[in-house]
Amino acid sequence: ESVDLGEIMFSLCYLPTAGRLTLTVIKCRNLKAMDITGYSDPYVKVSLLCDGRRLKKKKTTIKKNTLNPTYNEAIIFDIPPENMDQVSLLISVMDYDR
Repeated sequence: ESVDLGEIMFSLCYLPTAGRLTLTVIKCRNLKAMDITGYSDPYVKVSLLCDGRRLKKKKTTIKKNTLNPTYNEAIIFDIPPENMDQVSLLISVMDYDR
């Protein structure tokens, strides 16, 4: 059985001439509440993988006390065109706790 944990909206753009992959995290909605307050402190973590190994990881800012955060943040990875078919992205929405 699948559990509905919410949705994430993002865009992906690759410029082969610059060797730049830009992932723009736009927003999330209807996230599952993870805190006792009935809200979460969500952020998005993006890992660049090559053959199952993590090469780099980057994250967005933390949005406090919301289940519908808006980010509009660009995350940029430099990837040469000859390596594009060997990499993948893992996008996770996490809850920040101290």
